[in-house]
Amino acid sequence: MKYVSDNIQTLSGNTLKMKIYEPNKLVNPKEILDAVSTGKVQAGYATAGNWGGKIPAARLFSAVPFGPEAPEYLAWFYHGNGNKLHQELYDDNNLNVKVQVCGVLAPETSGWFKDEINKPEDLSGLKMRFFGLGALVMEKLGVSTVGLPGGEIFPAIEKGVIDATEFSMPVVDQRIGVKKLLKYNYFPGWHQQATIMELIINKDTWKKMSDRQQSVIEHLCKSATLEAIALGEAIQAPVMKQNVEDGVINKYWSPEMLTTFKDKWDEVVVEQSAEDPAFKKIHDDLAKFRKNYDLWESNAFLPRPKPSL
Repeated sequence: MKYVSDNIQTLSGNTLKMKIYEPNKLVNPKEILDAVSTGKVQAGYATAGNWGGKIPAARLFSAVPFGPEAPEYLAWFYHGNGNKLHQELYDDNNLNVKVQVCGVLAPETSGWFKDEINKPEDLSGLKMRFFGLGALVMEKLGVSTVGLPGGEIFPAIEKGVIDATEFSMPVVDQRIGVKKLLKYNYFPGWHQQATIMELIINKDTWKKMSDRQQSVIEHLCKSATLEAIALGEAIQAPVMKQNVEDGVINKYWSPEMLTTFKDKWDEVVVEQSAEDPAFKKIHDDLAKFRKNYDLWESNAFLPRPKPSL
């Protein structure tokens, strides 16, 4: 969001300014959506997974287990029905906000553990910080999940409140010091291959903006999304190498474990679709887009190298 804040004044001809506040300075991160809708603040920056407790289907606009990587995800948002369905979901929930994609995170790691995880039974009984739809998968494997903000993860591990955690990509995980307490870092992040960030603006505020001002914000968010992809891809490897030097053991999930996660995710989709018509509508649309995309994806790209951790 700093990228947008740094450029919005110049690009708008000094007609727009943005001041960023750290989480909890004005509102709790999980309350940002309501705060923007009611006009308590004019805008907010977050990921839609934060509203999963109130609007379960919103999590599909954040990160999807075994879901699209960033290019495919953004293709659905910009050139499929993603943006339309995103706004409709908030409108249908009587939220007075204008929403747009404004950044995307590189793939996350799959989690940090004290011990090796060699089979699904090794997960049963663990207490783990986990985010979004992936938490529903982990719960099916006997994991007790809890949502914690980044600043609370280290002390929670240190005090034994949780046994394991996932949080973000290697660069971000480094900042919270997880490797000082947990030795095994697992890849790939099947639960968050790409994480969409969103800018939400109070709709009354949005309507008062000129066409130029709205255009500046829309294009700035697209530019910020491009910058986030490029930066996220560029800065992970050095951290992974440093982690190994510091004693971290990077592990890649076995085919058996990935199959287990995928099977449980398929169960979650069936259950969530039965419980929530909005979830079904959005997931079905994304699945249809992905099925068409498969023809391109399976033919267009070179095979990836085998994992080298």
